[in-house]
Amino acid sequence: MIDIPRGLAESLDAYAGEAGRAFVAALPARVEEFVERWGLRVEGPPMHGVAALVLPVVRRAGGVRAAVKFQVRDEETAGEPVALRAWDGRGAVRLLDHDAETGTMLLERLDERRMLSSVADPREGVLVIAELLARLTAGAAPEGMRTLSGIAARMLADVPGALVRIGDPWRRGIVASCAAAVREVAGEAGDRLLHWDLHFENVLAGAREPWLAIDPKPLAGDPGFELWPALDNRFDAQDVVWRFEAMTGVLGLDRERARAWTLGRVLQNALWDVADGRPLADDGMEIARRLLGWSGAGRVVTLRA
Repeated sequence: MIDIPRGLAESLDAYAGEAGRAFVAALPARVEEFVERWGLRVEGPPMHGVAALVLPVVRRAGGVRAAVKFQVRDEETAGEPVALRAWDGRGAVRLLDHDAETGTMLLERLDERRMLSSVADPREGVLVIAELLARLTAGAAPEGMRTLSGIAARMLADVPGALVRIGDPWRRGIVASCAAAVREVAGEAGDRLLHWDLHFENVLAGAREPWLAIDPKPLAGDPGFELWPALDNRFDAQDVVWRFEAMTGVLGLDRERARAWTLGRVLQNALWDVADGRPLADDGMEIARRLLGWSGAGRVVTLRA
């Protein structure tokens, strides 16, 4: 029924290895199965990201436009339908049906042609994300969700081995300072339902609300861990502190705690870079530098309390 996009097959091979290749091989039959099971008619060509295929459809009974999302089930994606069901369309795409065995989801159709990245003013986009996060993180995470406390513990355990592999003293100091900030808050990691990946391209225009979040990688934790994507997306070094202060203001967060958890996201990315043998991302280092208040000689940036 469909041609598997080459880009999806290549990214899943790199991202998920054998599991990704098995998923791609099974995908044509899986599409046929769910189109029949849920009474759907395919309405357009498939779309894809790094690890998922999305098929625009219409429900034959009633003519409701929808989308089917097929993806590899792993620790991150397993919680997606749980989170979407908890949000029930409040600030996020609505889940219409779900198959627990395969992780396949039937979702309301949003306008994939209008991502938040299309907004001309990045500051406007940052405020949209902040307002969505204020709604999405308002409630406690459902039982069984992966936790920020567990993620923080694993990161801190990996720090000593990573630091010896970072040759540049300045970058090593940034990563060590990020780890120190996380240690200060790791004992109180929070219990809110987090999206974790709310960047500009994970917000689409909707019919019932102007903007809705998609593609969560949910966990239970502190909302301060949510801010990094909007600092890094459409990156502007001069705007880092403004964005941080604007988002913490909208969400009503304690800025010192939010700063520590944002540095935790820089740490998480740095540890992934070190593990994969990549250079540490310049944007992440600059975000950390500004939130830490560092220059080449000392502390120069002041965040409002």
